[in-house]
Amino acid sequence: MGRHSLPDAPRRGGTGPRTRTRRRRAALATALVLAVAAGTVAAVDGGLLSFGSSCWDDSVRLRIAAAPGIAPALKDAADYARDNDVTSDGSCIDVRVTARDTYEFTNALRSKRGSATDFEAWVPDSGVWVNKVLADNRSIPVTPAGNVASSPIGVAMIPTAAKTLGWPRKTYAWTDLAGATTTSERLRLGSGDPSRSATGLLALTQLTQTAGRTKDGDVLAAATAKALSQRASESDGQVLDTLPRDLSGAEQGNPERNQALILSEQAAFAYNASADSGDDLDLFYPKDGSPRLDHPFTLVDEPSLSTDESRAALRFMTLLGEDDGRRILEKHGFRTDEDDIPAELVSAAGGRAPQPFGEVPERPATDKEVEEALGLWTITVQSARLTTVVDASSSMSDPVPGTSESRMDVTRAALLQALATFTPEDEIGLWKFSTELDGKRDYRVLVPTGRLGDRVAGTTQRDLLSAAFSDLKPVPHGETGLYDTTLAAYRAATASYTKGKFNAVVLLTDGVNQDPGSISRSGLVAALRRLADPERPVPLIAIAVGPEADKKELDEIAAATGGSGHLVTDPSQIHSVILKAVVRAGDRN
Repeated sequence: MGRHSLPDAPRRGGTGPRTRTRRRRAALATALVLAVAAGTVAAVDGGLLSFGSSCWDDSVRLRIAAAPGIAPALKDAADYARDNDVTSDGSCIDVRVTARDTYEFTNALRSKRGSATDFEAWVPDSGVWVNKVLADNRSIPVTPAGNVASSPIGVAMIPTAAKTLGWPRKTYAWTDLAGATTTSERLRLGSGDPSRSATGLLALTQLTQTAGRTKDGDVLAAATAKALSQRASESDGQVLDTLPRDLSGAEQGNPERNQALILSEQAAFAYNASADSGDDLDLFYPKDGSPRLDHPFTLVDEPSLSTDESRAALRFMTLLGEDDGRRILEKHGFRTDEDDIPAELVSAAGGRAPQPFGEVPERPATDKEVEEALGLWTITVQSARLTTVVDASSSMSDPVPGTSESRMDVTRAALLQALATFTPEDEIGLWKFSTELDGKRDYRVLVPTGRLGDRVAGTTQRDLLSAAFSDLKPVPHGETGLYDTTLAAYRAATASYTKGKFNAVVLLTDGVNQDPGSISRSGLVAALRRLADPERPVPLIAIAVGPEADKKELDEIAAATGGSGHLVTDPSQIHSVILKAVVRAGDRN
């Protein structure tokens, strides 16, 4: 992108940054008029000059796919560019904006479907989608060029519900708002599905991060996600349809209708602009900060674009940052300057002081935290059936560098942390392996895979697993019987496949196969491929713990099942790796 300098400004009606340039040119033009005046008549008579020429004679067409929320504003900006002869290198820019569901367009980029290449630029509602594409080396390449508008995310409520919570005088943190809505059927909270909605995902990430800092935070985060999942809609547009149709009538009490929604400020602004009098939403801005939709302007497959197309795209993006472009965006409910937030925008969106509409989170969520929140959501919504297989060879007693704990100590803690995030509907089991643990077998089933909420021998499956995780110890002089164990665990998991759940085998090992009498690696890979069934997917999530494990080998083994291999240098990373792997496997299946 560095080869492109900023293109031309508008031909007429231009905005701020070009004003001084036009003044300098005016002085030069005055002198030139006197010098060439006499020759001009002759040139016209000879047909050398044409007063009918226009920047439209050689215009540059720019096609933009935009998130539905910002598409109307970009269409207005495109009309402005057309009406005011905005140029790039002397050519008018002919901008065509198409509203495209961001989740679907992201998938089109990642699968390299032809529809994605119909556009030179893309403006999703959030950078989380761009990061998803950038992280996938199989995708059509994208190049983010800068953000064009922002919109904070809060909780919008019908007026009667907002009044019960003391709006606008009373302020709440994210966990307070979630607690108020998820612990009572009288205040029903809807959200866009975080796997399809950046608004839902960023709010869920903020909720899980905030909950994680409290006592039993993992349990609270999982419970919140579970409660949200009961009333989630596929898109932000659909979630608005879950509001009562008549806020003054009996539909307020309809259990099928939501009284509160996780929405962006701009979505609330647009809804209120079209609502009947008295049906406006009120907007709570959490006092611990509202994450932002940032609307990154992104070039699609930049290497394939012509220089004219790339420069035209950048010119249009520049226009959006100029005074007229900003006015257009603000007219549609977007923020263009976090230091100067129009009071009328906040008011029209349903906000009012002392609601903290200027507060941002103490720090933005990291990509890792967003992945973890999405992994938690995937498990929570779909429910999981996981067979966990843990290496108990003697090397698991080796210390973790920089700590006084062994690999097994930290692995136990990570597994207990992960267990807390699962719901009673999830099914989890535990195997451990070394060499000849059970007669000639290298593995032993400690807890058969079962539903966490089920009662087993006077206790629950969850409590059985918690005790079994806590009791895991390395086997003195034990070696790593990796291949036979992997095949046995995978065979058992595919044989007990449960439809409607996320089925997987989670394998943790800190070494390579050390059982000389076992199946060979090539034999194992071939056997796994025979067992794998795309109609009944059971990905193997293989986690290499420590420097002695062979990630390349685990990659090959896991790939045979549609799964993935991961390397962790610190076993405390296991929890987040499992969630990340769940998301990756869910994307593929």
